[in-house]
Amino acid sequence: MKLITVAGAALNQTPMDWAGNTRKIIQAIKATRDAGATVLCLPELCITGYGCEDQFASADLRHRAAAQLAEILPDTKGMVVSLGLPLFHRNAVFNGVALAVDGSLTGVGLKRHLAGEGLHYEPRWFKPWPCGMRAEVELCGSVIPIGDVWFEIAAGSMRFSLGFEICEDAWVAQRPGAALSRLGVDLILNPSASHFAFGKRAVREQFVVEGSRAFGVTYLYSNLLGNEAGRSIYDGGVMIASGGRLIAQGPRLTFSDYEVTAATVDLDAMRTAQSRIASFEPDLSAAHPPVRAALEWKEPLKVAPSTVLAAWERSSSIKEEEFTRAVSLGLFDYLRKSRSSGFVVSLSGGADSSAVVSLIAVMARLASAERPTALADALPWVAKAHGGGPLTLRHLLTTVYQATKNSSLETRERARILAAALGCEHHEFEIDALVADYTKMVSGALHRDLTWERDDLSLQNIQARVRAPGVWMLANVKNALLLSTSNRSEAAAGYSTMDGDTCGGLSPIAGIDKAFLLRWLEWMGREGPAGLGPIRELASIPKPSPELRPPAAGQTSEGDLMPYDVLEAIEDLAITGKLAPAEVVRALQASGAPIERATLVGFVAKFFRLWCRNQWKRERYAPSFHLDDHNLDPKTWCRFPILSSGFERELAELEGTLKTP
Repeated sequence: MKLITVAGAALNQTPMDWAGNTRKIIQAIKATRDAGATVLCLPELCITGYGCEDQFASADLRHRAAAQLAEILPDTKGMVVSLGLPLFHRNAVFNGVALAVDGSLTGVGLKRHLAGEGLHYEPRWFKPWPCGMRAEVELCGSVIPIGDVWFEIAAGSMRFSLGFEICEDAWVAQRPGAALSRLGVDLILNPSASHFAFGKRAVREQFVVEGSRAFGVTYLYSNLLGNEAGRSIYDGGVMIASGGRLIAQGPRLTFSDYEVTAATVDLDAMRTAQSRIASFEPDLSAAHPPVRAALEWKEPLKVAPSTVLAAWERSSSIKEEEFTRAVSLGLFDYLRKSRSSGFVVSLSGGADSSAVVSLIAVMARLASAERPTALADALPWVAKAHGGGPLTLRHLLTTVYQATKNSSLETRERARILAAALGCEHHEFEIDALVADYTKMVSGALHRDLTWERDDLSLQNIQARVRAPGVWMLANVKNALLLSTSNRSEAAAGYSTMDGDTCGGLSPIAGIDKAFLLRWLEWMGREGPAGLGPIRELASIPKPSPELRPPAAGQTSEGDLMPYDVLEAIEDLAITGKLAPAEVVRALQASGAPIERATLVGFVAKFFRLWCRNQWKRERYAPSFHLDDHNLDPKTWCRFPILSSGFERELAELEGTLKTP
């Protein structure tokens, strides 16, 4: 029996935060040592941060990363630690993982498969390292091997070996782990920067567990944690698997700086199991021997493996739970990393703004549940401004109801009740005089009155736009983040007023469709997140309406557009599935959609026309959080031309089918 205790750590890093990133790495190393572990796998590019983007081309960034690596090395004494950083070689930048052994730099493995789809742009910054190639560089005062390297570490009378699959390397068909398995490695380390998306944890678990079984190894997966650079949220979730069994996993979506997860494995048992596999054929003619290093060995403290999921991860409402916790964590990190002093939201009493303020309230509750001083510790400038001590939602959130003569007493009262229940600072602005002044000014310029019959859209939009300056001013005075409350469905259709309801520095729900958001609000009012419970005031949100036309018009959002579940289904088929208009109609009919064909054709044609007409709006929206593969953000996910034919021929052909006998 040869026991070794291994660990992975999730880290909440920030691009180019040299002091902060290094501090958290060293804290994680210390926590790992205290847990009795010998081997620690840290996330991808953990020294620089993963989201440095075009700054990876900066020589200064790479020099500073190397300097931080040298600073961290002494803290790895008595341990084996992987540390991610960019590496410059032959006038190209590579995504690397340095292996520190007993305080010394041993070598750097380089990523072979680069993520280049969706919100990933790695081929823009890095070159893929070719299979089987090695080179040497000088780094931290030593000449070390780099590239396709594996390592053998002598620890007293025991030896163990390891290699890397770096994030995307494990998501491809030709995984490097297969070659490492034939070399007989004991451990495969996967340093990752894998962003959150609904249901993605199950996919990760599949390749971690299957990798450990197929390759006959112990597999260590580590990941980033939190909102690192603005749009992507990382959920952490360290995993350790051995012999096809998940033996330990860490928490996800926590508000911690780091989370360490450890497990003890028996190397002899793994090697014996692999030797019994008839299909296993060791590579006895490997071109490159392992990189060898020695480690001062201490008998490991045996760590009982833990695979217990948090209560919320066992919930039947897992999507609602994930959405709540991911957006809450995204808001928390965005607030502290932007050094803002709180949030301002124009609270209309409707679904979208109620969802946004409720998510802020949940953020505060989740952070405080993990650690009572979490908010004050993360926002010391806010705590200082309020005389020290704990922070409450009243310190962090200001809401404003902005009324015109078209606003209802019901929404005014709902906004007031929700703000009081959450405990935030609430104001009411009367903006009718401002609307009247702008209307009078434009009427005078045109020498005619503006009427609802002739100028409907203009008279709606001016109400939304007049709401912007007051809340912007309030946010400026408070050094706070103004949040936009637009959702993804309305972004797809352009159902928003630019420089009105879209104004803000961050749009936290722009990555989710309205149909789900309405279901989530009902769930929040009835059940709520595990451990926190519901916000009862959300239980009966009225039918969505912008309240921009006179009350007698009976305006509803779905009346202006179409039913939100239909809009979401069309968006999925047209934008994610890339189906043509006629194909979308056929797919919806095949799915059993209970809509008469002429109506369905009208909805599909309306969607495509609105989608094409409003790409310029999506280009201007405030940054949003990535939540799934239906994202419409043109800066990170869904590219579409601002100017196009607007599917003119395709829609004419579709509508022509209605005239065919």
